[in-house]
Amino acid sequence: MGREIAAAGAVVWRYAGDEVEVVLVHRPRYDDWSLPKGKLEAGESARVAAVREVAEETGVRVALGRFLGRVGYRVDGDDKVVRYFAAHAVSGSFAPSDEVDEVRWLPVSHARERLTHKHDRTILDEFVALPAALTTLLLVRHAKAGSREQWHDVDELRPLSKNGQRQVPRIHALATLYGPDRVHAAPLARCVQTVRPIADDLDAKVGEEELLTEKTYGGTEIAALRRVLEIVGAAGVPVVCSQGGVIPDLVSRLAAAGAVRLDRVESKKGSVWALFFDGTRLVAADYLAVP
Repeated sequence: MGREIAAAGAVVWRYAGDEVEVVLVHRPRYDDWSLPKGKLEAGESARVAAVREVAEETGVRVALGRFLGRVGYRVDGDDKVVRYFAAHAVSGSFAPSDEVDEVRWLPVSHARERLTHKHDRTILDEFVALPAALTTLLLVRHAKAGSREQWHDVDELRPLSKNGQRQVPRIHALATLYGPDRVHAAPLARCVQTVRPIADDLDAKVGEEELLTEKTYGGTEIAALRRVLEIVGAAGVPVVCSQGGVIPDLVSRLAAAGAVRLDRVESKKGSVWALFFDGTRLVAADYLAVP
């Protein structure tokens, strides 16, 4: 009985004028044209692996986008499972290697014809089902905080616990994959501490969002929703940190307005919702739990 091999890859896209192009790689070992992908390293997540493999195979640095799906097939007696994501090309250039000797940027219709494998064409079809240039919003629930019962000052100042501090670098690393460019947070110490490293990377301030505190959200849900859509409407890749009493209802409202079906709306401490908008309409959502 074979092993299950976990791998990850991406549909990497860019604009050529007004046209969307995607990159394909040629692997001399198999003499095929495929989407860039590769095996996960020990302890690596699929998203990290996808970004790394794209860089190794194509030389392109990307900003990650939505999850496109998973495919499975047999390779030398093993079961290979590949998870694919959309990814926007940011910079970089290709250098041939033994593994990949050529890349081609092609319009989507030409890329589909060039792809060797049916499962790659299936993933490309998932990519083109929505516009390429979606706006990404990373909605973060703050990391684990100190005990409310053992905190004797005002709750707004209650900081992250030691476990929460250990979550922060993981949240930071995950958010970095998406290329964030500004940061907002409910004006609570634990929310600001959770996303401060992202703001520091950008040499930016953390914008305060009073409407996204549990204390204010109840009864002002429509105003809070409107504020989030204002943040989305400014484009870029914003990060917004809020609380567990806000995020599930907010995500549910966005999903209902965009007719996005979500089986469950979770919000564990330190988790991230990667929300993808066409304009200000939610069209896709990925939930990412951070241990």
